Amino acid sequence: MKAKLSARQENILQFIQQFMEERHYPPTVRDIQNGCNVSSTSVVDYNLHKLQAMGYLKREPEVSRGIELIGEGLKGTKRDIQSIPVMGSIAAGEPLHVPDAPAVAEESYDTVDLPSSLIGDRENMFALRVKGTSMIDALVADGDLVILEPANEAANGDMVAAWLDPSEETTLKRFYMEGDMVRLQPENATMQPIMVAAKDVSVRGKVVGVVRSM
Repeated sequence: MKAKLSARQENILQFIQQFMEERHYPPTVRDIQNGCNVSSTSVVDYNLHKLQAMGYLKREPEVSRGIELIGEGLKGTKRDIQSIPVMGSIAAGEPLHVPDAPAVAEESYDTVDLPSSLIGDRENMFALRVKGTSMIDALVADGDLVILEPANEAANGDMVAAWLDPSEETTLKRFYMEGDMVRLQPENATMQPIMVAAKDVSVRGKVVGVVRSM
C-alpha cells in the first residue's frame, strides 16, 4: 500500500500533470518551485525524490526536464502515450554512424514517451539524439531528440536523416535535390553545406518533431 502523499506532494504532482497536459514536456525544478510557491529548489528536489520512491514518477537528476510520470502518477491525466525507440545519435555537423531503424523496437533500445497527438497515424517512428550545432538556427540543439518517421524520399527543404554511402554515415540536414547532386544544408550560418552525388545519398527518415533537452 502506498504511503499517503502530503499536501505539498499532491500539489507538486498535480502541477506536473497539468504542465505536461498543456505543454507535452516535463517542467523543470524551477518551474515547479514557481508554480507551486515552494520556498526553494531543494524543497522541490526533496519532494520529487519522495514521489519517485513511492512510484509516482521517474527522474533523471542530471537532465533539466528529466521527469516522467509513471504508474499512479499518470492517473488523472488525459495523455495517450506511445513509447518511441531511441536508436542512437545523429550528427548535426559532421556525419555520424547510426544503426538502421527497426520495424519493431528491440528491448535493448532506450525509449522516449511521447503524446500520440505528436505521432498521429505514423508507424515505426524512432528517435535520435542530436550531436552538434549545425541545425541550431532551426531550434535543434546539441542533446535534443529528433523524432523521425521512416522515409526513403524527401521534398526540398525537408529535415532528414541522410545516409552517405561512401562513408557509411548519417547526418541531419535540410535536403535539396540539385540536378544529379544533393545539397545537405545546415541551419547554421557559420557552416557550409555538404554536396553529395545523388547516387551516393539516401534518405533514412524525415524529422517530424523535436524533444528539447533543456
